[in-house]
Amino acid sequence: MTINCIAVDDEPLALGLVCAFIEQTPFLKLVGKYGSAVEALGGLQANKVELIFLDIQMPNLNGIELARVLDARGPNKPRIIFTTAYNQFALEGYKVDALDYLLKPFNYEEFLHAANKALAYAELVHKSNNAAPAASAPAAEAAAPAPAEHVEDDYLFVKVEYQLVRIALSDILYLESLKDYVKIYLKSSDKAILTLSSLKALEEKLPAKRFMRVHRSYIVSLDKINSITRNALQIGKINITVGDQYKDAFGAFLSRWV
Repeated sequence: MTINCIAVDDEPLALGLVCAFIEQTPFLKLVGKYGSAVEALGGLQANKVELIFLDIQMPNLNGIELARVLDARGPNKPRIIFTTAYNQFALEGYKVDALDYLLKPFNYEEFLHAANKALAYAELVHKSNNAAPAASAPAAEAAAPAPAEHVEDDYLFVKVEYQLVRIALSDILYLESLKDYVKIYLKSSDKAILTLSSLKALEEKLPAKRFMRVHRSYIVSLDKINSITRNALQIGKINITVGDQYKDAFGAFLSRWV
């Protein structure tokens, strides 16, 4: 698999280094290099680009702003690996769904590690698209997988620290919403997985026969429930109260127990 990519940096030396790294990486194809984000917009119109190595601090239009512009393209947007000398932008990079964040100065080993994440993501999307049933062109575009999270067979893929992490559905105990993040608690680990997502987005991805939203802040795995009452349930050592707006659906599930 070959990934078409461009490099964007207003510093000629930094731009030249990234381009050199791209050209020595077998699965990357350099289709353009630009000294500003504004110039890159033109290049994105002229070429099929799947990956951008993007500096952040640039005049007129910075890298974060360009990433937000590209977000409007939805799931067909090119993915981004930020290259910057400023680590304070890491959270912003995460919010615009960057694949990775390279802190200058970086060497080829660090570059290749980030590039391999892009390759793994491209292969995952390719596998998912090939597994989907045939559809008309507009429908196929609409059905393209979301970049932050999706379900394939018995696994949930979520974005964790610039990479997609595969979680077995059978390993999930429950999910807890924390504002812009969701914590996913697992049977196999004492450490929860933290992903930048909404609980609603994950609820739409999870199979309804196996998971239920029982509170504005919680989704539970139905087969992991240890005990149950009219207004609450227990999974392991945690008790979760059922919210008022979810009591009817929970009551229907409870009827199977009694």
